[in-house]
Amino acid sequence: MGILFGTDGIRGLANTYPITCELALKAGQAIGSFTKENNHTAVIIGKDTRISGDMLESALAAGVASTGIDVLLAGVIPTPGVAYLCCAIKHIGAGIVISASHNPYQDNGIKIFNPEGEKLSDEQESKIEDDILNSTFVPRTEMGKITVISDSLKMYADFLLSKFPVRKPSHRLKLIIDCSNGAASKISHMVFNDALFNAKFIFDSPDGKNINKACGSQHTKELQRQVLIEKADIGIAFDGDADRLIVVDENGNELTGDRIVAVCAKFAHERKKLKNKTVVSTIMSNVGLSMMLDGLGIVHIKSDVGDRKVLDQMKKSGAVIGGEDSGHIIFLDLHTTGDGMLSALKLLEVMMETNESLSKLASVMRVYPQVLKNVQLPVSCPDLMENKTFVNTIKEVEGVLGSKGRVLIRYSGTQPLLRVMVEGPDQTLIEKYCSLICDTANCILNPKGSLKN
Repeated sequence: MGILFGTDGIRGLANTYPITCELALKAGQAIGSFTKENNHTAVIIGKDTRISGDMLESALAAGVASTGIDVLLAGVIPTPGVAYLCCAIKHIGAGIVISASHNPYQDNGIKIFNPEGEKLSDEQESKIEDDILNSTFVPRTEMGKITVISDSLKMYADFLLSKFPVRKPSHRLKLIIDCSNGAASKISHMVFNDALFNAKFIFDSPDGKNINKACGSQHTKELQRQVLIEKADIGIAFDGDADRLIVVDENGNELTGDRIVAVCAKFAHERKKLKNKTVVSTIMSNVGLSMMLDGLGIVHIKSDVGDRKVLDQMKKSGAVIGGEDSGHIIFLDLHTTGDGMLSALKLLEVMMETNESLSKLASVMRVYPQVLKNVQLPVSCPDLMENKTFVNTIKEVEGVLGSKGRVLIRYSGTQPLLRVMVEGPDQTLIEKYCSLICDTANCILNPKGSLKN
C-alpha cells in the first residue's frame, strides 16, 4: 500500500483529505495522463448513491478532461459494471468508480480499473499516486469532452443476463433482494426480472445518506426476516457498490462467501467445468472450505486478503472460481472482477439446475466457528506485531488451539483497524481468546502502566 492507495483504491471521509475535490481533480489529471500515455482516448466514471458522489464525479471529470481525454459518465452503476464497460467500449484507457463499498455514506473512495476491466497493479497505482502527490501538470490547449452514457445500465444488465443459461424457467424461484440503497437499486430490477424470477426488492430507494444503513450485505437481519415471512427460496444481499454477495437460505440462515464458493465450485466440478480443478480463496477463509474442497479432490490455493490478490492467484493457477468470505466472488471465465449480481445468478443457476434447496446445497461445507473483531487504531501507532506482550499473547492462544484452530492478525487496508480473527471448534472458547488478544492490543495502544513492551 502507498500513501493514498489502500487495498481497494483511495478511501476516506468525504470532503476530508484525501477524499476532497482538490485531490479528486489531481487524481483525474493523473488518470487522464495515464490514459494518454497508453494511447487511449477516453475514461469512464461510475458511482454509487452517496451524496458526495456528484461532487467527486465533477472534480474527477474536470481533471480528466483537462488532459485532453474524453470522459464518459456512466452514472449510478455497480463497480463491476464499470469494469465491464471498460472492455465493451472502444478506446477506454481507464474506469473510475466513486464508492466506499460497504462503508457508511459519510465515506467515499476512488477505485480505478485498467482497459481490460481489472484493478490496477501495484506499479500502476504507485505511478498514479506519484503523479497526484507530485504533479507538475500544466493544462494544454486540447480539452476532452464530458458526455453521459445513457444506456450504461442496459448494457451491463444485458451482459449479466447473457451469462445466465436459463431462458424460460419451468418454476420461478422466489427471491428477496436487498439492494442496500446503493448501486444495485435500479439495475437489480432489470436483471432479476419477472420473466425469470418472482422477486421482491427491499432497500432500493437511495436518498444519498441511507446507503448500507442497517441493510445490505453487512446487515442481513431484515432480509432474514423477510425471507421467512414471504417463504422465499433465497434472500440476496448486495453491498453499496454491488461487488459483494451475501445470501440467506430458505430457513433464514445467512451464508457468506465461503459457502457460496463451495456450492458453485462443487457444481462446476461435477459438470467438469472447474478448470484445473482449482479454487482460490484468502487466508481468511474458513477451514471448513479447505476440508470440503480437499474431500472432492479440488486444489485449494489461499491468497493474501483482497480481491486483487485472489485474482492474481487465479491467473497464476488457471482457476476460474475464487473469492473471499466477505462476498467478493470472481468467475474469471465470465468476468474480470468480483461481481455480486453475477455471483447471485451463478448461485441461482445451481439451485435451478439441481432443483435443490439452498440449505441442502450449502450443507456440503461444515462451517467452523470463527470470530472476527476489530481494534481501533490511533492516527499514529506502533506495529503491534513487534510488541513482545502482544506476540506472546497470540502464541499462547495458538498453543491452546493447536491444530484445531488458528489465529490471524492483519491491518485493514481501507480503515484504521487491526483485524483479529480466531477460529476453532468451540464458539465460547474462540470468543474468549479473540477478546483476550483485542484487550491486549488496546492496553498497549492505551497504556495504563499494566502492560509494557
